[in-house]
Amino acid sequence: MRKSLLLVCLSGYMVLAGSPARACAAPDSIRFDSRVVSDKDSLATEEVPELFACMLDDLYARWYVDKSAARKYDVDSLPLPGEVPLFSDETYLARLDSIRSAIPLSYNGIVRNFIELYTVKRREQVATMLGLSEYYFPIFEEALEQEGLPHELKYLPVIESALNPRARSSKGACGLWQFILSTGKLYKLEINSLVDERCDPLRSSMVAARFLKDLYAIYNDWLLVIAAYNCGPATVNKAIRRSGDQKNYWNIYYHLPRETRGYVPAFIAAMYTFHYHKEHGIYPVTNELPTMCDSILLTRALHFDQVSTLLDISTEELRDLNPQYRGDVIPAGFGRAYSLRLPYNYVGDFIDKQDTIFAHRRDYYFNDRDRTADPRNRVRRYTQVAPNNKAKVTYTVKRGDVLGTIATRFGVKMADLKYWNNISGTTIRVGQKLVIYVAPDKVARYESMGATYSGVAANAETVVAPLSNGEFTIYTIKQGESLWTIARKFPGVTNQDIMQWNGITAERAKRLKPGQKLKIKI
Repeated sequence: MRKSLLLVCLSGYMVLAGSPARACAAPDSIRFDSRVVSDKDSLATEEVPELFACMLDDLYARWYVDKSAARKYDVDSLPLPGEVPLFSDETYLARLDSIRSAIPLSYNGIVRNFIELYTVKRREQVATMLGLSEYYFPIFEEALEQEGLPHELKYLPVIESALNPRARSSKGACGLWQFILSTGKLYKLEINSLVDERCDPLRSSMVAARFLKDLYAIYNDWLLVIAAYNCGPATVNKAIRRSGDQKNYWNIYYHLPRETRGYVPAFIAAMYTFHYHKEHGIYPVTNELPTMCDSILLTRALHFDQVSTLLDISTEELRDLNPQYRGDVIPAGFGRAYSLRLPYNYVGDFIDKQDTIFAHRRDYYFNDRDRTADPRNRVRRYTQVAPNNKAKVTYTVKRGDVLGTIATRFGVKMADLKYWNNISGTTIRVGQKLVIYVAPDKVARYESMGATYSGVAANAETVVAPLSNGEFTIYTIKQGESLWTIARKFPGVTNQDIMQWNGITAERAKRLKPGQKLKIKI
């Protein structure tokens, strides 16, 4: 019963975007015991589809090339001069046989052509992927191990995304494992304007492992599972039915879409290439991703630039380690926690400086004050910047005055007049005091018009509503109050502001006492 229900679910919803790999004709005959394809088949002369080769070039150019100016072969790793080595079918077959794999590794002409695509025509791309695999493969292996799956499945992202966590197909699939939106949602991946966990190497790998396990529960055959991962279970089920209920990949080969026919050969070729790259003179290009990382759970929003500035780590490296966050923002808070992945040697430094990191230019990156904004408070309390080297005069509104005529009379723009006086509309009342900034040499003229001279603004000063005790007001903590409840009493003030003004750490904030005095800027 579980298997049949699973089949219905997967058939209806789990159709992944197709791999760019395209296949050629299927083999005429195969000896499955030795995994050899007969020499009679036409695959010996088939070429790898150009679309698959273009996919490798496109992914490499759009991501790796931009980041690899400093990534070169080590001198000791340079391949020896001479022609790129080629090997016989017998050698390829013997090497495939020597790979310890729970997944059958058949060999035929199209497999050989994919091997030669990797080892001859796209050597630089393979070298880059070999270097990246040192970072990504342990993540894949851990996820597969947790579900009890063969570790060989870690090669699927090689043909799906070329190990590019930001890879995106024309059908909307994205990430290392190339999940489409519906599949990601079905497996509870978070996908919205700020977060796309399809691009998260850890979360997407765990989901991919569960998806592969569910497929295996249906087919009990890894080659069919790999095919279904590419074109979807519904398509594989149709191919099985059209072949007379044959449940072997090579027996349903002709009934599969052309793109899926090349998917399994590409998978086998990728596994071969990663095992025998040295024999082909290909060596990993050193990548900039750290081999040891750790994650920190955040409960407050954070921007990558805040971390980059204070930890001396590049924003680009933070993006590479945390590709699931869109716009460089980790949207933690309001009961949601998110993880930040950092190189291991930065974790301690982050913990030591976390209060400073969260506070760094916070008003610039996050407008926390507007989260609980009250427009009524904004009318009573405002901030304005005075123009340089202007005289400040005060004019009292008289009967019949309107803003437009007052602005014309004093030679200022109506927009400036409204800004200086925090006026949003055009309504003014008789007796209202208006602040106006004019040229100092015209003060006498404006005084004759009823304005009161207040002085010259030598520099751009900030004019605010009157404050008690100078810049701060002093607040006495009452029984049962916390920084959060205190902050709510002062419009536009957050508990983080109070902590910063009073030098209170997160630990000290938990031990506030009644009668304690706090400075609060209003």
